Amino acid sequence: MIGIKEIASYIPENRFSNYDRKNEFHIDDHFIEEKVGVKFLAVKDKDDDTSDLCVKAFDNLLKKSLLDKATIEVVVVVTQNPDKLIPHTSAIVHDKIDLSKRCASFDISQGCPGYVYGLSIIISFMKENGLTKGLLFTADPYSKIINKHDKNTALLFGDAATVTLISDDPSHALGKCMFSTIGKDHMALYEKDGRLHMNGRAIVNFAAKTVPQQIKALLRVSDIKLKDVDKLILHQGSKFIVDTITKRLGIDEQKTIFDISDYGNTVSSSIPIILEKQLRNDQLKRIVISGFGVGLSSASAILFKEKSPTHVCPNAAKA
Repeated sequence: MIGIKEIASYIPENRFSNYDRKNEFHIDDHFIEEKVGVKFLAVKDKDDDTSDLCVKAFDNLLKKSLLDKATIEVVVVVTQNPDKLIPHTSAIVHDKIDLSKRCASFDISQGCPGYVYGLSIIISFMKENGLTKGLLFTADPYSKIINKHDKNTALLFGDAATVTLISDDPSHALGKCMFSTIGKDHMALYEKDGRLHMNGRAIVNFAAKTVPQQIKALLRVSDIKLKDVDKLILHQGSKFIVDTITKRLGIDEQKTIFDISDYGNTVSSSIPIILEKQLRNDQLKRIVISGFGVGLSSASAILFKEKSPTHVCPNAAKA
């Protein structure tokens, strides 16, 4: 059985306050706290690149886990903001944390749904190749591409990185997962000339319609009822998006988490940052995770505290 053994994260200490920008953007406390849901944004040190954030997350993993680096056989980095176009950031991370020459490395170019994609890919890769230890990193420092004067993005995105230890001795197994893409709407979130552009309304409409349908379909094919889900961890797009999806699903609000007010939307890192805090809760037997955004794409999966029978990724369009 290959699955999640441990998670560690790194969130920069630097903080920018959204309250300081109320006059510039003509917003009030209600907008900050109830719509965006982000009071402060974590911003990386100017000298840190994407790989450096990954290394700091890895250092935190070593503090939590008796990990022998020599046993790591694959390292994967989920990012759309790499150190550079060539080489892949995972190779740079491989060098900085001094992994074995026999270790595979590759990047996954994904954003908000990237953690679910990453889990499916690295677990499948390890199973197919008989590997037992791997590292899945997420790091998307949007501060590299944010226009500080753009209200649509400047109040929302923060920097962070996570690393998930994938092992043959897991605490959580990956169950079924689903994916979807509405490529014709990809321009709702894009980068041009080094700056991020976002149509917030289009993202909200996409998430509010697609994500509840996908989660319900996932539960059907998994033969699990919504009431039997112990925790729902959604990508932390904004408080409004999380609240909207929760209401449309009809799930108990106590089962959904929103927890980015102190650091912001960290893109591919938002799910594992929250999941890290839930791994040791033995009461949580079934956790649904769902990421959505750039692409426009979405990905949802079920994590089991007990051992899962199989890892199947059905086509979302057929569900």
